[in-house]
Order: sequence, then C-alpha cells, then structure tokens
Amino acid sequence: MNKEQFNAELKKIGIELTLEQISKLDTYAQEIVVKNQEFNLTGITNYEQMLLKHFYDSLCIAKIIDLNGPLSILDIGSGAGFPGIVLNIVFPKINLTLLEANSKKARFLQDIINILKLTAVNVINNRAEEYFNQQATLYDIVTARAVAPLNILAELAMPFVKVDGYFIAMKGKIDPEIVDGQAAINILGGEIEEIQKYVLPFEESQRCLVKVKKIDSTNKMYPRRYDKIIKYPLKKE
Repeated sequence: MNKEQFNAELKKIGIELTLEQISKLDTYAQEIVVKNQEFNLTGITNYEQMLLKHFYDSLCIAKIIDLNGPLSILDIGSGAGFPGIVLNIVFPKINLTLLEANSKKARFLQDIINILKLTAVNVINNRAEEYFNQQATLYDIVTARAVAPLNILAELAMPFVKVDGYFIAMKGKIDPEIVDGQAAINILGGEIEEIQKYVLPFEESQRCLVKVKKIDSTNKMYPRRYDKIIKYPLKKE
C-alpha cells in the first residue's frame, strides 16, 4: 500500500488526514525502523507494509466506533503503539493511556510521544491486572490489538471500562474464540453489540472488530492474577 492508496482507503472509512498528521505518521514510521533493532518492536519495517498492516489496520477501529469526541481510551499491550499512538495522531481530542508491560517498549512509546509532541498521552509500564489493582481508573473505550484469546483479553480489559462504555477487541480470525469469549464477556458485565469482519485491502488478510458494551459493573474479584487467568480462563460451562 503506497501513500496515495493509504489515503484513498482511509477516505472510504471517513478519515481524511491533514498534512501535519501525514508528517507525524512518516516520522513515526522512521523512528520504528531506527529503533527496531534495539527494542524489537515489529517484524514489519517496510514502509508500505507498515502503512497497511500497522497504520491503516489501527485506524480501522473507526469502522465500528466514533472517535471524534473527547474520549478517554486505554490501549492494552500497546507494544510499538498500535493502535494507540496512531489513533492519537489522527484523533487528537482523545485522552490516551498506553499500557505496556515491556519496559523497553514503554520507553520507546515515551520517546515517540516526545518526538511527535503528542498531548494527553500517558504511558504506564505495567501489566493490566496489576495496574488495575493499583489504580482502578475507568475509561470510555478500552482496546487491544491481537494480544490474547478473546476470553482472556476480556478479563484484562473489561474491568477498566465504564458502564455504558466499550471494549473493542481488534482480532484476526475470531470464530474459534467467540463461544468462550461471549461467556467471559457476560460474566464481566458486558455484551457483544457488534462483530465486524473485513479484509485488509490489497493483501486480503482477515480482520475482525468485536464491539462490547459494558452494561453492568464488573465483579471486584476480576481481574485475577495473570497465572490464574491463564490456568483457569473464563469460558462457557
């Protein structure tokens, strides 16, 4: 995907980038390439592949939820900043928290924030369950991109979501995870409102957005310690 194709595909989902936003994305891509060997950020360092698989893919969340308002968003397992950093560049009104357990990646995220002069962005170097137990901040939207199976990811994410807020899981193929994922989501106070499947343009790899509405408070026993989440994942009985 070249830059012209990138802009054209974004227009199809209602996004038109300013010259400043394009410049920031270019700088971001360059920094990823420079720092990748030191931080092991991504296996994708080709610019055109980055436009498609990281930048465009991150922005596809706009297919399923409106990000134009002043929203608080938590990105769990942000890694090199996908989708969080990309969303903040394109939707600057959001108040963003990037949650990343790897200290080197968290340091990279802070460097990028400083280089791009991004505002209202906070980096937390911690695991999701530990951060929640230390500071139970609630958010309008919690998102995560291909971090774990849906039922495990839901337990890490749903406690952070405000009632009437949303958890958006950004996944590849979702069908094998739906039954246990739905059961976990229900236990945690949510319901699946929409599942949107699509393919990335040009290469046609499968993607899926799972939109979960928080309809009730999550029981205070969640999230459990990570070893328990993995050993005894929430699932359909």
